[in-house]
Amino acid sequence: MKYKMMATSVFGMESVLAREIKNLGFENVVTENGRVFFDSDERGIVKANLWLRCAERVFLVVGKFKATSFEELFDKVTLLPWERFIREETTFPVNAKSVKSKLFSLSDIQSISKKAIVNRLKKSYNVSWLEETGETVSILVSLLKDEVIVSLDTSGTGLHKRGYREKATQAPMKETLAAGLVQLSRWYDDIPMIDPMCGSGTILIEAGMIAKNIAPGLSRSFACEDWPFIPNDLFKEERRAAYAEIKQVCDSQLMGYDIDPEAIEIARENAEIAGVDDIVTFDVRPLKDFRSPFKKGYILCNPPYGERLSEQEQVKGLYREMGKIFEGYKYWSKYIITSYETFETAYGKKATKNRKLYNGRIKTYYYQYFGERLPKKPEKE
Repeated sequence: MKYKMMATSVFGMESVLAREIKNLGFENVVTENGRVFFDSDERGIVKANLWLRCAERVFLVVGKFKATSFEELFDKVTLLPWERFIREETTFPVNAKSVKSKLFSLSDIQSISKKAIVNRLKKSYNVSWLEETGETVSILVSLLKDEVIVSLDTSGTGLHKRGYREKATQAPMKETLAAGLVQLSRWYDDIPMIDPMCGSGTILIEAGMIAKNIAPGLSRSFACEDWPFIPNDLFKEERRAAYAEIKQVCDSQLMGYDIDPEAIEIARENAEIAGVDDIVTFDVRPLKDFRSPFKKGYILCNPPYGERLSEQEQVKGLYREMGKIFEGYKYWSKYIITSYETFETAYGKKATKNRKLYNGRIKTYYYQYFGERLPKKPEKE
């Protein structure tokens, strides 16, 4: 059966997510702010959850309509084919979101939508009561400018929870954003990459998983595994296929440094759990000791932002130091994410490209400095 799907992303990462979705073979891909729509069947729902690196969650869209009154919301939710997805025993919590809409009370949106679904199911199953003791199907009723999307959360726990990050440093970057930063850099896995302020190693581990073609959802479970209309065999088959796709031999060289020995220890443990410790190495090293024997490479990092006023001068000095050190690596491309508004001034150079992204709720900028091309070796006469 065909379904309309919706994958959500952090703002600014929609184009990367859309490219991922297209590369997996999905059709009718439409991008909007913070979400990408596409068509899928049951197997595709499994593949999307297993393979999408930048998606926050994957939803199955049950219906899309306009509603400006609670009566209209009730009537239109009632018309949706709930018996296709929810059994008489299914537990179905209803969550709500509302942005710039006439209907803004989340508790009212939830209760009225729930009542509409219950009424429809009681008639469909010819019962006076729904037990809700079975599998859980979480429903999201989302309003944006009076447009309503009613969907089922197929992922459950957010897709950034890969399962490898058992420990983390104080302010870790989400795995989904880290994977997006790597993909935005258009990095090729035969080019060395260094993160000189790696923390718990998320950026490099995600790069390592891309290099080895490890499906990001391979070591976790999903909400829709318990759903009767998605055959359980599909998960076994797709996981088996994903394991077979892993590149067992990979020559990528990924190096992470940090001044904090505890962070480096955590990064090493995370890389081992993720299955990339053969190509990702971590060492204790301050920024001032940055060096590399490679003529060409990529630097990707998420340095401190200086969110507190007391940290501003310290962070400004750090960025100045980065600019001076990285200047000596003219054939290297540098990709730096920070919320610091005058980063380029402190760094000492205007970026080749700049992209606005959100790291959690913090507005950040992804500064991209493209490296010069290596001169060609003269041909022998």
